[in-house]
Amino acid sequence: MKKIFLVLFISVCFSSIAQTNLNAYKYVIVPETFDFLKKPNLYQMNALTQFLLEKEGFVAIMENEVMPADLEANGCLALRVDVLNESSLFTTKLKVLLRDCKSAIVFESDYGTTKEKDYKKAYQLALRNAFKSFEDVNYEYQAVAVASTPAVPAPAVTETAVATKAVASNAVSEVVAPVSDVLYAQAITNGYQLVDSTPKVVYILKETNIKDVFFVEGKQATVRKSGDKWVIEFYEGETLKQETLNVKF
Repeated sequence: MKKIFLVLFISVCFSSIAQTNLNAYKYVIVPETFDFLKKPNLYQMNALTQFLLEKEGFVAIMENEVMPADLEANGCLALRVDVLNESSLFTTKLKVLLRDCKSAIVFESDYGTTKEKDYKKAYQLALRNAFKSFEDVNYEYQAVAVASTPAVPAPAVTETAVATKAVASNAVSEVVAPVSDVLYAQAITNGYQLVDSTPKVVYILKETNIKDVFFVEGKQATVRKSGDKWVIEFYEGETLKQETLNVKF
């Protein structure tokens, strides 16, 4: 009897922790292609994943879609979903993972399995079975659970045009600052270094799970692509600021 109680207690605690962790994230990014399938949306697996996430209450976004403004400003509002394939000869076996912006696993489902022989039916059924692990999570986004980006000093700029608008109770100032000096992107492990004509390394950009969004090494800031421009974003006190970068790849 004690063993049964202990198992139930651990199960309830794990469910509570998973719910708390997941509630801190507003979005889930769904990749166009899962590694084990090689082709975009093969067997409609990516579309089905988006559908099943939305069924559980998440705002699921395909990575090739236009991102919401708050997600562009803070890539860590989103988790990224991945599906792992550990199938054997006669059994299709899939697991669903949710990772944060630092690739840490926030949620891991049980394996979904099936002995269905048709590939499309097997993958879709195994995925649906894996998603049964979400049933006890009762996800509900809680904005207060999301940590804001710490304040950092603003990088030096040569030209600045400021447009200020009020958002909720905080003033948010969008700084559009064309930088006259060209920065040249040089590929490094897991990202790029941006150098000027000296040449001197100005920024080191590290890849994230979101396309065209990078962390700035050594700074509490991100660099992302906005249209045909590159923008660096950072907080100065309670104010979110942006500056354009003249980057050549």
